[in-house]
Amino acid sequence: MVQKVAIIGAGISGLTSIKCCLEEGLEPTCFESGPEIGGLWRFKEEPEPGRANIYESVVINSSKERMAYSDFPPPAELPNNMHHSEVLLYLRLYAQNFQLLRHIRFQTSVVNVRQTADFADTGRWTVETEGRDGRRTSELFDAVMVCTGHFTTPHLPFKDFPGIESFNGKYFHSWEYRNAEGMQGKKVVVVGIGSSGGDIAVDISRVAEKVYLSSRSGAWVVSRVGPWGLPVDMMYASRVDVMLQRLFPSLSSRKAEKMFNRVFNHELYGLKPRHGIFEQNAVVSDDLPARIISGRVRLKGNVKEFRGSTLVFSDGSAVDQVDVVVFATGYNYSFPFLPPTLQEKSGYRLCLYKHVFPPSLSRPTLAVVGFIHGLGSITPLAEIQARWATRVFKGLARLPTKERMLDEVASETETMHKRYACSERTPIQVDYMPYLDSVASQIRVKPNIALLLLTDPKLAFQVLFGPCTSYQYRLNGPGRWTGARQAILSQWDRVVWPFNTKLAPKALKIRLVPRPRTPSKLSMVLFSSAALLYCFIYNT
Repeated sequence: MVQKVAIIGAGISGLTSIKCCLEEGLEPTCFESGPEIGGLWRFKEEPEPGRANIYESVVINSSKERMAYSDFPPPAELPNNMHHSEVLLYLRLYAQNFQLLRHIRFQTSVVNVRQTADFADTGRWTVETEGRDGRRTSELFDAVMVCTGHFTTPHLPFKDFPGIESFNGKYFHSWEYRNAEGMQGKKVVVVGIGSSGGDIAVDISRVAEKVYLSSRSGAWVVSRVGPWGLPVDMMYASRVDVMLQRLFPSLSSRKAEKMFNRVFNHELYGLKPRHGIFEQNAVVSDDLPARIISGRVRLKGNVKEFRGSTLVFSDGSAVDQVDVVVFATGYNYSFPFLPPTLQEKSGYRLCLYKHVFPPSLSRPTLAVVGFIHGLGSITPLAEIQARWATRVFKGLARLPTKERMLDEVASETETMHKRYACSERTPIQVDYMPYLDSVASQIRVKPNIALLLLTDPKLAFQVLFGPCTSYQYRLNGPGRWTGARQAILSQWDRVVWPFNTKLAPKALKIRLVPRPRTPSKLSMVLFSSAALLYCFIYNT
């Protein structure tokens, strides 16, 4: 019987895994190689090999309500898109509130995880760790949760850049970037236009002589600021939005692209990609278009070759006397402490059932948590995975047969490769809300729209037409939280609150957001029709 669980990593995924274990009466021991919680969101003055790193100016792409844990709404006074220090503060508050720190062993690295000789009977694992003093110890655990993320091993494809050995300037991966210190008056090329590449180009452009942003395929650029100045991810993330997108994918894509081109024309700016807007995560940047229009950042194509301090691009143009090149070229993922048999792939992705369980194991006592991407925050994704994994460990939720899991992995892989611009470095894309619902269904916590429509129309309206926040997965079923209803009905209050910097709380009157109120008869008819259509399509 599963009782002792080893958790590897104390970031967003590791913290929620500890809490989920405690909810199920399990005994978690979390091994964290660093001196503190936070993982990616713990800023390090100096890069630490083998650990994720961020730069000083990082602001989270998702708004606080969309990245919140399902039973711990963020403090109202925190800004909607938090600086990394505020994300770390939220994680500390979460850990303190649920008393998670006592279960973490800091500065302890996991070096090896292997099945015991009697694994077929017990499902147990031997976890070998190394402490700060270099001493290694081994312990037995009934289950293991891998929460190490995938931003630890920089990808530097030097073979794609002939002549780089002749470059006499400085070059490094974005993993090493901290701030623009030392870039004053320099000529800089940033290679890669993910969110990190865009951010770093903007950051350096404030002090450098000139910054060039090199992109192989372009990107859709989305601001954090949506209509009326509200968080954009709170405005277009309802269940109805997703339903319409799935019913009319081409129309939804054209409409979204037209909306973003209305802000600035991606083709005019040299940014228009070959892929559609829902086929790959967009670059989230509030400042990049402004830096381009002011000439502080200039777009270039792919780097063809290096000729000393001259960089030649795919269109034949060149930039001379380049001082610094920053490679924002993504990350390779690996789990060196796991047996090779658990690192088999299906296409680009790891062969994991619903991105969590290896189908090859005779006993489902190892889960990968948080190794996933979607058009939204990773926090709700990791949390629902951890809730499911701990229920499986306890025997309260069952997995399909090995054959059925392998078939589903292969089918999902084929679908994802068709729908998304997947690669070796972006192998873990999922449809965000459908994935959450799919895993939630495994543990019976998916919100029941039909029942809510009959028993609580006010809440049903917000669940269906409001932003899909993680609180929806605490309304019913195992782990039900009595505060979930109020968290949903008050989420817009917490969005508005940080703007209240001059007025007393009672004097703040903003009516731009869809706050819960008594609907008219006509709106109730329309709402009921949409709700019934939704229930019919998704069988809820």
